[in-house]
Amino acid sequence: MSALEPVLQHLDQNLDHSVDHLFDLLRIKSISTDPAFKADCRKAAEWLVEDLKSIGFDASVRDTPGHPMVVAHHEGATADAPHVLFYGHYDVQPVDPLNLWENDPFDPAVKEVEAGRKILTGRGTSDDKGQLMTFVEACRAYKAVHGQLPVKVTILFEGEEESGSPSLKPFLDSHKEELKADVALVCDTSMWNRDTPAICVGLRGLVGEQITIKAADRDLHSGFFGGAAANPLHVLSKILADLHDETGRVTVEDFYDGVEETPSQILKSWEGLGRTSENFLGPIGLSVPSGEQGRSVLEQTWARPTAEVNGMIGGYTGEGFKTVIAAEASAKVSFRLVHKQDPDKVRANFRKFVEARLPADCRVEFHPHGGSPAIQLSYDSPLVTQAKQALSDEWPNPAVLIAMGGSIPIVGDFDKFLGMDSLLVGFGLEDDRIHSPNEKYELSSFHKGQRSWARILAALAAK
Repeated sequence: MSALEPVLQHLDQNLDHSVDHLFDLLRIKSISTDPAFKADCRKAAEWLVEDLKSIGFDASVRDTPGHPMVVAHHEGATADAPHVLFYGHYDVQPVDPLNLWENDPFDPAVKEVEAGRKILTGRGTSDDKGQLMTFVEACRAYKAVHGQLPVKVTILFEGEEESGSPSLKPFLDSHKEELKADVALVCDTSMWNRDTPAICVGLRGLVGEQITIKAADRDLHSGFFGGAAANPLHVLSKILADLHDETGRVTVEDFYDGVEETPSQILKSWEGLGRTSENFLGPIGLSVPSGEQGRSVLEQTWARPTAEVNGMIGGYTGEGFKTVIAAEASAKVSFRLVHKQDPDKVRANFRKFVEARLPADCRVEFHPHGGSPAIQLSYDSPLVTQAKQALSDEWPNPAVLIAMGGSIPIVGDFDKFLGMDSLLVGFGLEDDRIHSPNEKYELSSFHKGQRSWARILAALAAK
């Protein structure tokens, strides 16, 4: 019998206990965005520290200007064992609107939704308490069976991920030597489906910008001034309409600098996943892709850059009708970046794009809202290959390599501050309703997630 097999058996035999243990953590209302729950965030951090200490970690709460970090260390089986840094977050999103929840969001439960399929319910089950505890339970099982971990492990849990992680970068910068490892493990992503695990190898970056077009010194009567006075809403609408050409490409100068074509073999593997315009857009009441022509919906959402208008404000928007020409109009615009696009360059060129289209008597103000580069990991690195095999050994279907349309800035921070690549493996599903009422996590995700991490740790140790 291999050293791994009794660890997997231990996880199977102790599943009910691990669920109860997770529920203790889920009951803590660690909502990071609301100051009313500051004490609960610390309570969650302290709970994790005590739990990690109970399985032999040197763990402590680390204060920051915001909510505390949890840092823990454990030696590996040998002095030259690989060293991993595991990251997760213990804070959760607010639960509003509460009336849409079927049950108390902080009273977790196990529910059977159909024969042979059970879910864990409650805020944080999938994002991210249930996910981070899959790794902790794998470590617990190794310690119970072998008295040691196969690799050296450092753990970093933060309490501000859901509120922008304001303390994270300074903390990484000031604790470089303590936190640096061979690779970072991030469990805040999803599977392809219930039976198919996934490794995320691409994350889009993000540039956010609010623009405000101003003209007259006050709102104007549209009868007195209409036709003569500049209308910021017209100006703004035209600028935003100019962002794309008739093929869906973004028209900002040099926008595609650093954008590479996705390897043909990867595109072919994505084709085999069965994602079509119909089954992707149909459930949300749409049918026709609106992005770059000639590209699949997966390529559009995973591997191509975008420009999206997220909100427009201006003029009278209350009940009834008010015939005014607004003095100003604003829009919130976001760019999702891929490959080697430079966020600073994209922002600067977008501002030039806007300024070049300003007519006489109009001026513009810009307000930045964050910026981070894309993350593109190697599709065929030894680390990805090892993890892919380990996951494929656990789940009914072989693991697939995917990208994500969203952004996880921590991955870029690990590279920037610690010089580390990341392995992104998660066990969430698209229908887990994260950030929404009635969040859930599949019991199979929690159980087989534990077993998956045990397999990955064993694979890394055998390196």
